[in-house]
Amino acid sequence: MICVHAPSRLHFGLLSLGDAAPWTNLEGFPVLPGRAFGGAGLMVQNPGITLTARTAPRWGAEGPLANRVLAFAHTYAAAVRQHPSRDLPPQHFVITDAAPEHAGLGTGTQLGLATAAALARVWGMAQPPRVLAQHVDRGHRSAVGVHGFEQGGFLVDAGKRSAEELAPLAARIVFPEEWRIVLVLPAETTGLHGPSEKEAFWRLGQYGASRKQTEALCRIVLLGLVPALTECDLAAFGEALYDFNVRSGEMFAPVQGGVYASSAVAEVVAFVRGLGIAGVGQSSWGPSVFAITRDPEHAAELSNRIRQRFAGTGKIVITKACNRGAVIESAAAT
Repeated sequence: MICVHAPSRLHFGLLSLGDAAPWTNLEGFPVLPGRAFGGAGLMVQNPGITLTARTAPRWGAEGPLANRVLAFAHTYAAAVRQHPSRDLPPQHFVITDAAPEHAGLGTGTQLGLATAAALARVWGMAQPPRVLAQHVDRGHRSAVGVHGFEQGGFLVDAGKRSAEELAPLAARIVFPEEWRIVLVLPAETTGLHGPSEKEAFWRLGQYGASRKQTEALCRIVLLGLVPALTECDLAAFGEALYDFNVRSGEMFAPVQGGVYASSAVAEVVAFVRGLGIAGVGQSSWGPSVFAITRDPEHAAELSNRIRQRFAGTGKIVITKACNRGAVIESAAAT
């Protein structure tokens, strides 16, 4: 039996939209290949995903998101059946932990990769996460979750030059172990996903991101987030992170109605900022809100303050960064 523990992914924002036009020099000549999307994010330990796979007479799955795991399994199996000599016995999956879907936590990608990784191990196939992602149809835009599944940590994705390729990893930095992340997971709301997300990106493509916006976001990453994190400067990192998240959110305002997915998200962000915590924002399409705190004590205090201010807001999770990739191990069958 194979067990996979995968982290969750926070996405702090994209660097650009889908326009991959070449960059030009001062004379107007193309000097750099165009790159679409790109962005920055962080892998966190919780809520995370834990699933096991064991050989069985027929395919099956149980636990949260069981149907989606089974769909990923069939997709992966179909992709690797090009090797007719390889035995691919059916598996039964048990999902014991699963982060909520469509909440800005990258659950689809982590679930798909965890499923594929378990099958690859069971079937004796050595395939890196970028190949697993291709086989389960993930990584179309951001590659933060794919690289995070492999390595963990704080990640900067350099963007794609073509629709087919996975965006390369531009930077990876170990996140301070003592810092804590408070996640606010609003109840009964979801971020854009599936066909609605595809339509949203099509609409955003009609507006486009200005070169000035992309340049500002790249500057914040290179001169703000990366050095502040390298120096473990929480104040500087928090301010850069908030600024980056807001500026990236401005690109999505035409389809989500503002910088954030809802007024409820905006209210939580403003409340946390009012408490003097700089590094707060919305992960991906939301509705999850993240806040970076100095240590477990500050995280617990912030969690209590949020719970008192926003009664019934949903689930609040205190977690830490995951500075390693997913763990794939053999386990004794029960």
